[in-house]
Amino acid sequence: MTRLLQERKSAVNLLTIFTICTFSLHFLTVILLLFQGLRIYAVTQKKPLTFVQLVDGKPISQTNSLEREPEAIRQFVGKTMVAMFNWSGTLPPATIEDVTNPKPDSGILVNTLQGFSKRVSTSSWVASFGLSEDFRQGFLAQIADMTPPEVFSKNNQALTAQLVIQRVYPPEQIAPGQWRVGMVANIVQVRRSDNKKLLTPFNKDFLVRAVDSFKYPLSNSITPLQRAIYSVRNQKLEIYEVSDLCLTDAYNSSPKSRLKRCSDVPNSSSFTR
Repeated sequence: MTRLLQERKSAVNLLTIFTICTFSLHFLTVILLLFQGLRIYAVTQKKPLTFVQLVDGKPISQTNSLEREPEAIRQFVGKTMVAMFNWSGTLPPATIEDVTNPKPDSGILVNTLQGFSKRVSTSSWVASFGLSEDFRQGFLAQIADMTPPEVFSKNNQALTAQLVIQRVYPPEQIAPGQWRVGMVANIVQVRRSDNKKLLTPFNKDFLVRAVDSFKYPLSNSITPLQRAIYSVRNQKLEIYEVSDLCLTDAYNSSPKSRLKRCSDVPNSSSFTR
C-alpha cells in the first residue's frame, strides 16, 4: 500500500513538471510572435528612402530625408521659376510630335486676389505644384494678375514672355531641411507686332524645404498633365515663401550678409508670402 502511494506521488510530480515546461514554451512562443509582429509593423510604417538626383544625373538614396544637394536645390528653384513664367502661348510638349508642332495653350482659369477669374499658362499651373499647398493659390493669383491676356490669342499670339535668370545664389541652410535661395532675374516680354521688349526685374528670395516622397501611380492610368505634375513633386522639394531680394553691396560682398532680406529694410514690401 505504501509503495502504491509513492508511485502515484511520483507520477503527479512528473505530470506537473511537464505541464509547467509546456506552458513556459508556449508563453515564450507567444512573446516571440509578438516581438516579430512589432518588428514587421515598424518596417511597414517606416518612411521610404529619399532618392535625390545629383548634378551628373546619378540618383542616390539618403537615410536622412532632410538632406539635399545644394546644386539640386538651385536647379529646382531655377527650373520652377522658368516654367512659372513660360508664357509661350503653347502647351508643354508631351510627345515628339508636340515638339515640332506645338499645340496652342488656352490657359487655365484661377481666382485672383480681387475675386475675378483670370488665366495662367499651363506651364505656370504645372510649375505651381513646386510650391507648398498653403502658398500655391496666393502665388498663382498674383501670376494671373501679371499674365497679359494677349498670351492666349489663338489666331495670332501678340505677346510672349520668359524668365531670364542672371544668377541663382548658393542655398543657405536656415534650419534642418530648409534653405534660402536668392535669385536675380528679369521677366522679358516681347511684343510680336514691333518686337519691342519689356524687362521687369524679378529679384527674389526663396525659402525652400525638403518634403517626403509619395507613391507614383501607374503610368498607364494618368494623363500627360498629371505626369508633369508628378515630375515636379518627385524632386521632393517645395517653395513655401517668396520675398524681395535686396541687391546691396553688402549683400554681394559677404556670404553672411545674404541673411539680410528686403523685409528687414525700411520702406520695402515683400512680393508674396
